[in-house]
Amino acid sequence: MTTRVVAFGGGHGLSASLRALRRCAPELDLDITAVVTVGDDGGSSGRLRAERGGLPPGDLRQALVALAGDHPATRRSAGLFQHRFAEVPAPNAAAAHAGPNAPAAAAAAGPSAAGPTARAAAPDSPVPTGDGLAGHAVGNLVLCGLMELLGDPVAALEHAGAMLGAVGRVLPMSCQPVGIEAQVRGADPDRPDEVRTISGQHQVAITTGRVESLRLTPAAPEACPEAVEAIGVADWLIFGPGSWYTSVLPHLLVPRLADAIVSSPARRLVTLNLAAEKETQRLSVADHLAALRWYLPELKIDHVLADAKAVGDPEPVERAAESLGARLVLAPVAVPDGAPRHDPAALGAALVPVLGADR
Repeated sequence: MTTRVVAFGGGHGLSASLRALRRCAPELDLDITAVVTVGDDGGSSGRLRAERGGLPPGDLRQALVALAGDHPATRRSAGLFQHRFAEVPAPNAAAAHAGPNAPAAAAAAGPSAAGPTARAAAPDSPVPTGDGLAGHAVGNLVLCGLMELLGDPVAALEHAGAMLGAVGRVLPMSCQPVGIEAQVRGADPDRPDEVRTISGQHQVAITTGRVESLRLTPAAPEACPEAVEAIGVADWLIFGPGSWYTSVLPHLLVPRLADAIVSSPARRLVTLNLAAEKETQRLSVADHLAALRWYLPELKIDHVLADAKAVGDPEPVERAAESLGARLVLAPVAVPDGAPRHDPAALGAALVPVLGADR
């Protein structure tokens, strides 16, 4: 019997969850759907969003790569999607480095020695002075191109998934990009009691103040219809791990998505982070669970999965889980070197008895 799982999040946290689910998929016969945040405005995604519009592709790319198939060709394609262009010196800088006699020497050697690069530098073909590709991931450019070509982000993601042999489906939480804003207390260390508005996913993610409230712009973005449909027929909904305010909670602020989550007959699991990030450094582990209730009071959870070492004293976390209707499950899910990162194999092993309990 197939178990339909919908995982919510973005970035590295969702990627870890999807890699773990992939490891469970053969044993539990999982049908995996990832629903991904679309608020990123930093790095390559931010540049593409600002220059060309459309959905920021970075988190979508990472989810696709996490679900990529195991055939050598699709693994190479996954590696290509992750390849990020390095900055290269501008041609005029290289010419200057070659010394003042280099142009004359090339001309004396004849056309074959000068080559196509020299011909491209002729007065009627000016050489670009910037490196527009530097910092972009190839997969971001592919997704941007597919979305422009097909005019439909869902169709673009399905096509990219086929290119990667993806074991599952990747959907955006909304087919339009969203903005993230937060009211933050103490964003300025010199004014610890001042509350100010921080705009943009990147700025919220790196704030060292306490996030007191979160909102999306527009305030009620349209949910991706395919995501709403997937939630309605799911057996499990999985939230986290990931950046709480910028990857996990935004899903609860999309009205149709939130309604679908509350009304879905699926069971629900929350995977907690292994360490606080900048945006949540003033939140306890129990506070992370309280935030879910704050933004979606009707939300009920069945299981909370956490690493015992990260939780510390389990009693406050157990109480917070129980307030959501959940049972706390403790399991070693971190990478062996002690870094605060989920190990896909360990996380997958911890998920098997939970997701397969009633099979």
